[in-house]
Order: sequence, then C-alpha cells, then structure tokens
Amino acid sequence: MTAFGMTHPADASSEAYAPLVARLSGQRILVVGDVMLDEFFWGRASRIAPEAPVPVVEIERESYVLGGAANVAANIRALGGLPFVVGVVGDDLAAEHLRDTLLRWHLEWHGLVVDANRPTTRKTRVMVNAHQMARFDRESRQPIPADIETTLMRKVDAWLPEVSAVAISDYDKGVLTPRFLRHVLTHARQRGLPVALDPKPVRFASYQPVTVVTPNHHEAALIAQMPVTDEASLEAASHRLSAMLGRAHVLITRGEAGMTLYEAPGHIHHIPATAREVYDVTGAGDTVLATLILGLSAGLTLHQAAHLANRAAGIVVGKLGTATVRPEELLAGQALAATPAGR
Repeated sequence: MTAFGMTHPADASSEAYAPLVARLSGQRILVVGDVMLDEFFWGRASRIAPEAPVPVVEIERESYVLGGAANVAANIRALGGLPFVVGVVGDDLAAEHLRDTLLRWHLEWHGLVVDANRPTTRKTRVMVNAHQMARFDRESRQPIPADIETTLMRKVDAWLPEVSAVAISDYDKGVLTPRFLRHVLTHARQRGLPVALDPKPVRFASYQPVTVVTPNHHEAALIAQMPVTDEASLEAASHRLSAMLGRAHVLITRGEAGMTLYEAPGHIHHIPATAREVYDVTGAGDTVLATLILGLSAGLTLHQAAHLANRAAGIVVGKLGTATVRPEELLAGQALAATPAGR
C-alpha cells in the first residue's frame, strides 16, 4: 500500500523502459507559453558586510539556462525530441542571452516575438556554496497587446502542420491571453493533436479543449476549492478538475508522494516517487510536461507517459538548478554526472 492507501505496480526495470524511451526520439513538439531566462550567479561567502548583517558574496562566475516554456523545450531536446518554441521576449540583453542559449541547444528561436514594451522574464538566483541565497525576478504580467497576439497566432499556425503534439506552459506572465489560448487549443484539437498543459489556477476554466493538465497538489486543491487529505478527497478533486475541462485527464504532481493520474471516474492511478535525494525542485514541472507530451506524441498510453514523466522528475530534482534529463538517465533511473545549471 502507498500514500492514501492506493496500490501500485512495482517500478519497471530499465529493460522495460528501454523501448518506451527509444520512441521519444525525433518527436516534433510545439511548445507555447511563457519563456524565461534563468540567470545564475555562483560565488562564495566567507564574511559579513560591515554596513549590514548580511553575507558578502564574492561572485566567481555567472551562467544562463532556459526557463519556463523554454526549459520545457530544452527537456524535450535533451530526450531526443524536436521542439519549436513560441513565446514573447523583450528588446533587451536578457533576450539576447535567451536566444544564444536556445542556439546552444540547437533550438529554433524564430518563434520568439519581441514586445519592446515589456522585459524578457528573467529570474536571477544567487548561489553560494551550492545553496540558493536569493532570487530576483524581472518580469511583466500585463497581458500582451492584440498585435502581439496576432503575430503569435501566425507562428502557431505555421508550425502546427509540422508537429505531432503541443505542450503549453503557463507561468501567468501575460502571454497566454484568453484569445491566444483559445486559438492554440482549438486549432490543435482540429488537427487531432494531443495537448498537455501546465496550468495556473487563475484561468483554469479556459484550458479547453485539452488532453491532460498537470497541476501540483496545492494547485489542484485550490482549483477544486476543497482540501485534499486522503484518497477520497484526492479522487473527488481530480474528478472536479476533469469535469471543469470537459472530461480532460488530470495528472497531479505531489512531490515526495509521487503523482496521481486521473483518467476517468474509477480509473485513478497512484505513481510513487522515484527520487533518491531531492536536491532542487526548480523546473521539475517543466520536465514532467516535456516527458509527458513526448510520450503522448510517440503513441504511448497516458499511463506509460505518466510513469516516464514521474521517473524523469525523480531524476531532475537530484540536480542543482534548472536542469534536464537525458535518455540514458531515464534508463538508469538516476542522474548521471549531475552538475549545477549552466556548467
């Protein structure tokens, strides 16, 4: 028995996962949403500042990695897929760093639309002795204007015929307006493409038509407007979320308790966590979304794709900073030569 009393099958061996992981390679995925730049300052602190009781951090280097929807794309690429990213950046240095980082991943950046009236979303983390000391966010949450929406729609329309699935990453930064979101979801459904979406509670009812959503357990309880404390309340919340989206599937990520997949009434599966050591949960939701949509694109069942996503999440939380997972790590079931972000 596991959390909430649900049973689960034993974790599959690497040999059982091998044919599933192999099918992820070459899948073409459209990634839409809030692209970000994750900036890291790495240093050490050995003294306290004379003017205030704070440590003095001597910065030794800085690095840049992809965040948000861009990190979803990086995870897809790391697993052998071919992602195409559509999002918004500002006319600033952070946008240049983001484009350069996309190029290092051999990813297209022509899906990025410039809005000169907003900054590129940037999260700056100060890392001291392998621990995060502070984070500074530079962003705008204002909805994008109509002309930017129209340009994004044209980007989506150009790439939809080239892909076999869509991932939508909503960080509530103003890009996924109701009009733009409706356009993406409706056109994806018309083409019969599976869509996986990492949601925000503020606009949950707008996420339809969609194949599967991936809220965490806190978001699920908030959206369902009910406490989730046991098996019965978890299933009730999942059912409510599914009904709100026209019977969409729901994959609830639950941290150290693993994941819960709701496919239909009476069909709920608990997938136990696989992490051996949780080092940093930054970007773990991006990894889940990327692995899940790759699996669906490759023709895996939702249950198989969710198991792979759970395995990938268990690996990425064992790494420091925003990170990705490689196929050989999925097969080994653990991080291989894990290094801090940007190294």
